[in-house]
Amino acid sequence: MTDKVFDNNQVSVAGEIVSTFTFSHEVFGEGFYSLYIQVGRLSESYDVIPLMVSERLLDVKQDYRGKYIEVLGQFRSYNRHESSRNRLVLSVFAREVHVCDGGESEMKPNHIYLDGFICKSPVYRKTPLGREIADLLVAVNRPYGKSDYIPCICWGRNARYAEKFQVGAHIQLWGRIQSREYQKKLSETEVEKRVAYEVSVSKLECLEVEEKTRETMENA
Repeated sequence: MTDKVFDNNQVSVAGEIVSTFTFSHEVFGEGFYSLYIQVGRLSESYDVIPLMVSERLLDVKQDYRGKYIEVLGQFRSYNRHESSRNRLVLSVFAREVHVCDGGESEMKPNHIYLDGFICKSPVYRKTPLGREIADLLVAVNRPYGKSDYIPCICWGRNARYAEKFQVGAHIQLWGRIQSREYQKKLSETEVEKRVAYEVSVSKLECLEVEEKTRETMENA
């Protein structure tokens, strides 16, 4: 990924393949398929993360369940129209893949780096146990005027720091991709279990102050 435009969204993730391929879409004759992998956490639990894989990277007719895969790519989003409204859908767009026979202990960690812009006011809150949380929505640019919109969650002092961000602020963050189950209320009597995907932030920087300082020096 030598092109600078790709440096702002980098994912490295590895885990066990837990699904077969499902056709997603086709672009200029190239088919893309969804696939799920189970990625372990240090807490001995795990995240189930969706991948988007080209048929040119893997044989989509094979069943890889139970094998381990290493993936380099980007965390991407698109809007899917459902019941008169749009739903944000996220997946890791694979650029490089390697299927291996090693066990989970040999896998690389779950890493993501994003360089983007705050596109919605941060939401700061505390859990019933007093843990501080801030939810961010980060827009990350990609070619041809497109952007990916990535939900991110900050904890503790990072949450207090992120709470002050303004819409449009330029930030960089490091963390991991996580999955989270929740209940979606469809009607007074109907509830559906869904899975949300987001970035759990471990390190966070705001570049806005640095950029304003540089502009002032250049204009002096």
